[in-house]
Amino acid sequence: MKELDLEKLKYPIGKFIDPEHYSMEYLSEKIKEIETLPEKLTKETIDLTNEQLDTPYRPDGWTVRQVIHHCAESHMNCYMRIKWALTENNPVIKAYDEVLWSELNDNITMPIEPTLELLKGLHFRLGYIMRNLSESDLEKTFVHPSDNSENKLKKIIGMYAWHGNHHLAHITNLKKYKNWK
Repeated sequence: MKELDLEKLKYPIGKFIDPEHYSMEYLSEKIKEIETLPEKLTKETIDLTNEQLDTPYRPDGWTVRQVIHHCAESHMNCYMRIKWALTENNPVIKAYDEVLWSELNDNITMPIEPTLELLKGLHFRLGYIMRNLSESDLEKTFVHPSDNSENKLKKIIGMYAWHGNHHLAHITNLKKYKNWK
C-alpha cells in the first residue's frame, strides 16, 4: 500500500486544524457534532455482524469494535479533563496509552451495544456541560503531560468533535469499501 493511501486511511477527514478564532457559532456547531455522534455511530454499526465488527478499518489498524470502544474511552477522558479544568487551576491531566487499552480483552471481544449506550449518556453530558461553559470557562486550561501542552477548553470542543468524526469516517469508509449495508 502506498504511503499516501495509508495516510488517507489513517486520517480520512484530515488532521485536526486549530482555528485562529473560536466563534460561538463554531463552538455551537462542534458541540452539536459531539451530541449527535452516538446516534451516528449506532446507525452505522448496530446491524454489523461480529465478523464485520472484527474487521480492521485499515491494514494494522483497529477493528470497528475497537474503534467504538476507543471512542467511549477517549471521550470519558475528555469529560474528566473538562471537569478538572473547571475545578482546578491548569491541572496536569493523566494520560493513557490508547493502543494498550485497545488491546485489552474488553475492547477486542465485548459487544458494542453497552458501549453505544454509554456513549449516549456520556455525549449528552458532554454537550450539556459544553453548552453551559462561560466565556471565561472556555479559556480555562489543562496540561497534557506527553508534551506539556496547555489546552484550552474551547480547543477541546473542536478537537473532540473532530475525533468523533474522524473515527466515524473510519467506519463509513470501510463500509463503503466493503460494500456493507
